[in-house]
Amino acid sequence: MKFFRKIGILCLMCMMLVTTSMLAVGCGKKNYNKIELNEVTHSIFYAPLYVAMNQGFFKDEGLTVTLTNGGGSDTSMTALLSGSADIILAGPETVVYTDKGDIKDAPVVFGQLTQCDGSFIVSKEANENFTLADLVGETIIGGRKGGLPAMTLEYIITKNGYKIGEGADEINLRTDVAFNLTASVWDAETSIKYCTLFEPTATNIEKQNKGHVVASLGELSGSIPYTCFATKQSYLKKHKTQAEKFLKAVARGYDYIIANDSMTVAKALEKSFTGNTLEELATAVEQYIKINAWSNDMVLTEESFENLMNVMLNAGVITEKSNWAEVVDNTIATSIKNNKKAA
Repeated sequence: MKFFRKIGILCLMCMMLVTTSMLAVGCGKKNYNKIELNEVTHSIFYAPLYVAMNQGFFKDEGLTVTLTNGGGSDTSMTALLSGSADIILAGPETVVYTDKGDIKDAPVVFGQLTQCDGSFIVSKEANENFTLADLVGETIIGGRKGGLPAMTLEYIITKNGYKIGEGADEINLRTDVAFNLTASVWDAETSIKYCTLFEPTATNIEKQNKGHVVASLGELSGSIPYTCFATKQSYLKKHKTQAEKFLKAVARGYDYIIANDSMTVAKALEKSFTGNTLEELATAVEQYIKINAWSNDMVLTEESFENLMNVMLNAGVITEKSNWAEVVDNTIATSIKNNKKAA
């Protein structure tokens, strides 16, 4: 329960920030067609969002979306609770944590973007025949403790019969490195052979001849609600029109990816990833299509949510499951799905 106490303190601080922010703004009227979106990190894993931005799909809906990078799900949730973000793109586990915090205007997931782990195991040595057994006796940096990347990797390891620890017959899973510092810490510490990275970072590491992608955690983990759009309950109630237009634009981004070849998609992503070549972007898109990374309807099902609960229980970050109906609101996503079927 220590983790929940920390979350409670965080929430209290955030509510104080909200009050301060309201006093500072005064009676100024906000244009709710301008959406402040905070993303947990910047990755091609979220391609439908960037395609929607770069192809003008949000503009078609009358929306202006300003994107900021949280550098971690805890920071993104702080942005939402403090009022500096209207919507966040983060792991749904962050919403689960706040579910136990007695927040009056609690966050809720209203759309699912990705449906499996989008990270890759990167090794400093090439290994075309990699298996999880190769991690035994080694250290792997797997993300921040309590974050979905680290918890999913832990779930994969234990589900396949391996033990986590520092013994010769165990896998040492490090969870003390900030999400956005994984690559630099892994590169600097020569004794650490493995880490997990998202695209485009994984491809950049290979391009620099610093490492090799040896496995996809998405293929190993199976279906799980990995990254979702979340907002406050009050936002869905007061600004449902904007939230619906937002998801419609993202849905068009997904449709664009599925309807076009990877190079065309790469060109649509180029503006968001200026440090990558079109060939690198196309390769990353193909990798994510291969593992069926994106949700085709943005509906977070109860079955998928149950998988998330099992991952979190296995990691020991919660002691009881949250109620799917209280954490997830599929109203808008379901409406968009049904309208597409009827069209």
